[in-house]
Amino acid sequence: MFTDLPLDELTHYCPPLPEPPGFDAFWERTLEEARRHDLDARFTELDAGLALLRTYDVAFSGFGGHRIRGWFLLPRSADGPLPCIVQYLGYGGGRMLPHDWTLWPSAGYATLVMDARGQSGPNRPGGTPDPVAATNPGVPGKMTQGLLDPDDYYYRRLFTDAVRAVETARGHDAVDADRIVVAGGSQGGATALAMTGLVPGLAGALIDVPFLTHIRRALDITDAGPYGELTRYFAGERGHIDTALHTLDHFDGLNFAVRAGAPALFGTALRDEVVPPSTGFAAYHHYAGEKALKVWRFNAHEGGGGEQRVAELAFVRELFG
Repeated sequence: MFTDLPLDELTHYCPPLPEPPGFDAFWERTLEEARRHDLDARFTELDAGLALLRTYDVAFSGFGGHRIRGWFLLPRSADGPLPCIVQYLGYGGGRMLPHDWTLWPSAGYATLVMDARGQSGPNRPGGTPDPVAATNPGVPGKMTQGLLDPDDYYYRRLFTDAVRAVETARGHDAVDADRIVVAGGSQGGATALAMTGLVPGLAGALIDVPFLTHIRRALDITDAGPYGELTRYFAGERGHIDTALHTLDHFDGLNFAVRAGAPALFGTALRDEVVPPSTGFAAYHHYAGEKALKVWRFNAHEGGGGEQRVAELAFVRELFG
């Protein structure tokens, strides 16, 4: 069991924002630099053995013009441009295989799954390298890569890739560009939350147990999961803590939440040691768009699992009728 704030305090927990000076200018510059590269989105159809779905291997230009891989799935029965779910991945997860992503196309929606650069492993096949070398000594994992400068930080690249993934989906003839929903859990939830503050005109967002949110509190109350990479780093690099925290503030979900406009469904679990529930509630309370929250009292980082998916299906169905 993990102990955070009691539920009656969580229901109105809304801490101050950790917004650094120049936050908007930083992201405007970042995305402007990325758009100097031709998106060059390519969809190569393949036979994945899914009789009711059309499957495409996707490649597009993300941060720095680096080629990002993904999957694009469509129901074969599609008639006219469809709403599209843009799916982001959890920490350490590659894009896996097409049959791992059949939920949303089976429900009648186009689906674009973005690979996470440099994160695939032997049991989570991906295909997208991260060609940017580490700029500072760190601990294994992604959390300390480039941590001493916001321009160099790993999540600047990943979040930029995610914006370009939405642009890739919007450019496909089978997609209704005005009906894009971003989705993900944990790191994927962090990425979806960031998109609500970076991408105008989203139709909705599914933000489940979002990581990288209210980061300074998370570092004070858990060493589990990827946050543990940071606490191990800080234990040895005592002189770099303030510099690193300043970098992290540029990627904190709270700062994206207050800029959001899309309707969102959040999920949080009260026994989550990886993403402490107070951090998820903080994102929810700061979120500026229409919102709903599913709370799972006796679950950990898995959140509501399949029942959260049921809630998400209903939420998206209500969005699009």
